[in-house]
Amino acid sequence: MEFNVIRDGLTLAGIYEPAPEPNGTIAILFHGFISDRGYTPTALLEQLAQRLRTVGVGTVRFDFNGCGHSDGDFANMTVLNEIADAQAVLTAVQTRLAPKQIDLLGHSQGGVVASMLAGYNADLIHKLVLMAPAATLKDDALAGHTRGLVYDPQHIPAQLPLGHGKALGGFYLRTAQLLPIYETAQNFSGPVCLIHGDDDQIVAYSASQHYDAVYQDSTLHLLPGASHKLDGAARDDVLRLATDFIKD
Repeated sequence: MEFNVIRDGLTLAGIYEPAPEPNGTIAILFHGFISDRGYTPTALLEQLAQRLRTVGVGTVRFDFNGCGHSDGDFANMTVLNEIADAQAVLTAVQTRLAPKQIDLLGHSQGGVVASMLAGYNADLIHKLVLMAPAATLKDDALAGHTRGLVYDPQHIPAQLPLGHGKALGGFYLRTAQLLPIYETAQNFSGPVCLIHGDDDQIVAYSASQHYDAVYQDSTLHLLPGASHKLDGAARDDVLRLATDFIKD
């Protein structure tokens, strides 16, 4: 069912899919950079949500601002306002659905958002799954190369063209340079499942190794030959690892 959320005047397009035999847990799923909540049967979050519902976990998925069917201009997107999006969705899940437990699952930049949201709400989150979490986005912004873009990190322009009619805002990069990603994430002391491909050409798996080092209760799964999309032969492993972790 539709699960739209308003954040600072923007409507975030969301969907709530209850489990046929609910166990009281709701999982919120976060998509990555230039992505969406998943509208096709092959989409990672779509498949993950479907699998979670078979073990009694209801799911909420949504499009971040400027993505998918949500309001906003992608050029205004930052990790910080994606965290604000995620916080608004978390609050809506608490108030509208009143679950016994809330778990967070994030892929790529959505993994960074999930990790920081859990750090800010350590008393509210039960479990955390980070799939190819893109914490290297901070290092990339400091070095002046982000997703194929090259720029002077000391003099960042207002916008950079990404192609396909999209532009990346300079403020995204300026804030990325100063994000306290691991410092915030490590405030969460609950169970964490880390999943990363060892052939990820977009986010080095050292990001997940760093998360594994700062968390108190984490398990890292490095998948041989898996890419950043965690597709192909690796997809079944991702779905199994995440679902088994959440249902236990």
